[in-house]
Amino acid sequence: MQFGIFSVSDVTRNVLTGKTPSEAERIDAIGRVAQRADETGLDVFAIGEHHNPPFFSSSPTTLLAHIAARTQRIILSTSVSLITTNDPVKMAEDYAMLQHLAKGRMDLMLGRGNTVPVYPWFGQDIRNGLPLALENYNLLHKLWREDVVDWEGKFRTPLQGFTSIPRPLDDVPPFVWHGAIRTPEIAEQAAYYGNGYFANNILAPNFHFRPLVNFYRERFEHYGHGTKEQAIVGLGGHAFIARNSQDAYAQFQPFFEGNPLYGSSYSLEEYAKGTPLSVGSPQEIIDKTMSFREGFGDYQRQLWVVDAMGLPVETALEQVELLATEVVPVLRKEMAALRSPGAAEAPTHASLVKAKYGDAPARQPTPNPNRGDNLTGTRPYQDTAEGIAAKLPLVG
Repeated sequence: MQFGIFSVSDVTRNVLTGKTPSEAERIDAIGRVAQRADETGLDVFAIGEHHNPPFFSSSPTTLLAHIAARTQRIILSTSVSLITTNDPVKMAEDYAMLQHLAKGRMDLMLGRGNTVPVYPWFGQDIRNGLPLALENYNLLHKLWREDVVDWEGKFRTPLQGFTSIPRPLDDVPPFVWHGAIRTPEIAEQAAYYGNGYFANNILAPNFHFRPLVNFYRERFEHYGHGTKEQAIVGLGGHAFIARNSQDAYAQFQPFFEGNPLYGSSYSLEEYAKGTPLSVGSPQEIIDKTMSFREGFGDYQRQLWVVDAMGLPVETALEQVELLATEVVPVLRKEMAALRSPGAAEAPTHASLVKAKYGDAPARQPTPNPNRGDNLTGTRPYQDTAEGIAAKLPLVG
């Protein structure tokens, strides 16, 4: 099972000092947080995508490529990439490039996001949000698996004889998680392709997302990818940890109550009791996380937010340390002891390469001469199957 952290990239005022960090300070801070997660042995670091203040992560691939260069082993992911307002052709290219730069230690989570104005900012209509999400991923899936793509859909110009470059590392596409908290169609799509399903598991009552997770498991089995317990499930969460419960609540309370999303409507104690928010000692975080397993079954990835609500970077770094040294080692042992023998392992690039090639060498695509403006050939790579030839547009 994989454990790690994810960030929504908020830029929020520190209620204790009254200071709001600059974008530059937050970007620097998140790099430090990701590096500390790598150094302490966490498995995953994920960053969201936003295009409006008060957030900073408008370009996840750029940020994650930078973090890849500063880290050694941690898997880099998104939380989420906007499949609705990004062009799937550009996503195919950008994330394949990131996969190469990270030497395979990356995957991505796709979602619609929750910012209404983002649709017109990128020339889309929010009323098409769900059809866009479904169609765009269908194309992205195809682009990563076929050397030559002919395609026509509703929401972008057709493709004729198109090859997305670079090809995925080892010709094995990045693993995809579909993130959704309210949409069965997204869970259905994840199940159809045998992809992962990620429930954010914050901002809702305990086990609110269990029906969608169970639906995904049922459909995963229906499509023949394995049993329900072999479905690939990830959960989010939000944690604040101190050596004892009283200190955790005392330290976190000002940030919780000072946040407009929470503080005006809930007390911290009530919210932590009734939702997946985990506040307290390491043992309390462990117990809360083990309750997720009881409610959702064996799952493959657990991520926590630890840097939001204006927490200073030093506090976020302490949270990473406590997770990595006091919480996750115990969770690894306890979840492994209870884990069903039939439950799937979390996919990695290495496991996907092994599943595709066994002990044989992986494909390393080598291009043929230029197929761009001068159209000198119809097969993009030297090992492209003989029967695959691009019918290229005529150039006057």
